[in-house]
Amino acid sequence: MIARIFILLILVIVLPFLYIDYGMMKERWRGSKWKHVLLWLPCIGMLVYTLLLAQLRSFAPIETWQLFLYLLLLGVFIVPAAVFALCSLIGAWCKRKGWTSRNNGRRVGVVLGVMCLLLVIYGAFFGGKGVNVRRVDYYSAQLPPAFDGYRVALFSDAHVGSYIWGSIGQLAIVVDSLNAQHANMIAFTGDLQNMHPDELLPAIPIMKRLNADDGVFSVLGNHDYGDYLRADSATTKHNHQLMLGRQEEMGWHLLLDENFTVRRGGDSIFIAGMHNDGKVPIPTKGDPDKAMAGVPQGAFTIMLEHDPASWQRTVLPRTTAQLTLSGHTHGGQVNIAGVSPAAITCNEYDGMYEDASGRALFVTTGISGFVPFRIGLKPEVVVITLHRKN
Repeated sequence: MIARIFILLILVIVLPFLYIDYGMMKERWRGSKWKHVLLWLPCIGMLVYTLLLAQLRSFAPIETWQLFLYLLLLGVFIVPAAVFALCSLIGAWCKRKGWTSRNNGRRVGVVLGVMCLLLVIYGAFFGGKGVNVRRVDYYSAQLPPAFDGYRVALFSDAHVGSYIWGSIGQLAIVVDSLNAQHANMIAFTGDLQNMHPDELLPAIPIMKRLNADDGVFSVLGNHDYGDYLRADSATTKHNHQLMLGRQEEMGWHLLLDENFTVRRGGDSIFIAGMHNDGKVPIPTKGDPDKAMAGVPQGAFTIMLEHDPASWQRTVLPRTTAQLTLSGHTHGGQVNIAGVSPAAITCNEYDGMYEDASGRALFVTTGISGFVPFRIGLKPEVVVITLHRKN
């Protein structure tokens, strides 16, 4: 991860300090070497940290806290400095043009830099606390009468390796909230781990507490295959089997290109689940034909698929599933005044989407993330109530 953007990170780290030291303070600090040293200490520290992370063969450190700490330090020291330097440069340019008599960009830079610092601290330590319960209704003429009012509690993207520094209690809050909905079934749409199945060990006792009449159904997300470790094939296969076994230990129905029948009297619906169907380099393993094998034509089917991009690419053209449930996007993890960075890269990233025939996709913003940072998007539990459309 760090190696991919190594050069960009070096520039972002070094250039603001070069500007502040040699562009602003060189004359003022003449003869005061300790001031230069104090200025450059965080820069040098971040350069060393960046170099160490760039040497990793894996996508990120197995101990996720090491990446989180790196990004936190980047946000606390480097981002405010970069914002200040940029504003000061713009202010100096305006002064040179004669538009202002002084460099007002420095004052603006101080304000914006402090704002960035506060947002980083809030997003890292407070934005992911608590849980929001979102309630959604879905109507379909194909829903059997016995399932009118059937309730599905959806959650996604647990990324349990991100519950660091004693924050595992947040996962317990989510589980208690899911159980409190008294839904007929619970669905999890992938990304249980970050890098390694051992991350699940402290989470298993908590996840075992999930309870619904028809059980807990799950699928795998792109992180759940263990590919991000960049290990040899034997290790990757072993870790993958551990992941499958630990979901079984939790009592979940893991659907790997297969489906399950839920019955109410003489009526039934189908819960299908596909392997992750992402775009390269994200694992593309889903087989919709296998996932729908044995499902009668016209039967009401809920499809669980981690990546919402699969809905238009695979689910709609190759299955008859009426309702698809997904996660993956985390809603961009930042939503300020209704604006999210996920809107730039995703067609469907948050909420309900329908095609002309009434087939629908719901994308939850999830409960965590590979990087535990959220602003304006609390972890969420979604309760979807199914209604028969006359």
